[in-house]
Amino acid sequence: MTDAATRAAQVLKEHRESIDRLDAILVYTLGERFKHTQAVGRLKAEHDLPPSDPEREAQQISRLEELASSADLDPDFAKKFLNFVIQEVIQHHKQHQK
Repeated sequence: MTDAATRAAQVLKEHRESIDRLDAILVYTLGERFKHTQAVGRLKAEHDLPPSDPEREAQQISRLEELASSADLDPDFAKKFLNFVIQEVIQHHKQHQK
């Protein structure tokens, strides 16, 4: 291997290690987020509140789009991601209401 190829392999390894750490952070962060949303679902079920709050969801999407722009992340991707998470949360909330 040439010096340049060796250096490229090292840089690639470092990027992949960072990606692996960030993936772990994302998974643990989502786990923590879902603990809180499940608590919200139980609270909503106890008080006969609807599983979905469209006004709150719209606020969160708008907030996430702003955060995404600040983080140089495609706001459309961030919106799709949050919508996916919100739909999963709503399904959890509906399960608590059964």
